[in-house]
Amino acid sequence: MLRGLFFSLFLISATVPANAQTTDGGLGEVLSPSMAAVAKSMHATIRRNLAEAAAAMPAEEYAFKPTPQIRSFGQLIGHVVNANFFFCSQVKGERPPSTENYENTADKAVLVKALNASLAYCDGAYADTNDGNFNQLVKAAGPNGGGQTARGSVLVFNTAHNNEHYGNIAVYMRLKGHVPPSTARVQKK
Repeated sequence: MLRGLFFSLFLISATVPANAQTTDGGLGEVLSPSMAAVAKSMHATIRRNLAEAAAAMPAEEYAFKPTPQIRSFGQLIGHVVNANFFFCSQVKGERPPSTENYENTADKAVLVKALNASLAYCDGAYADTNDGNFNQLVKAAGPNGGGQTARGSVLVFNTAHNNEHYGNIAVYMRLKGHVPPSTARVQKK
């Protein structure tokens, strides 16, 4: 009896802080028997979060670094831009449309524009992917010249990479007193 009471109290206390961190990117929206549809839906969710976060962070806070050893907010956005162009160009079988290293850019307007361009570029890679070509082999750049991998694998990796860095972005925003857009949308409901 006492053990059950403690377990119930634990469950209640564990869910209270979790509600404050909730995102509106739910599993129910992405579930599908189609791997291509799941990848597209996951991209759409993280795409929105990244674009809104980059737009919401004030320009003067793009230089913010939680510690000296890690990227600034602007460098983090630039890294995501570079990675989007890199991964999605491999899926498309072409050179990246941009050769600029956006991690060296500090200007918010330039980074927001580049992020939106990289996301739009990736939109095409996801849109052109279907269940028939999801496992099509593409040349993937990497150590020792890279190799071949499934088209869908590159897209899934890109989405995972963007989600990983959105997690960093959310922490940077919280440290500066801003609510990440995914949480803000849930709080408005």
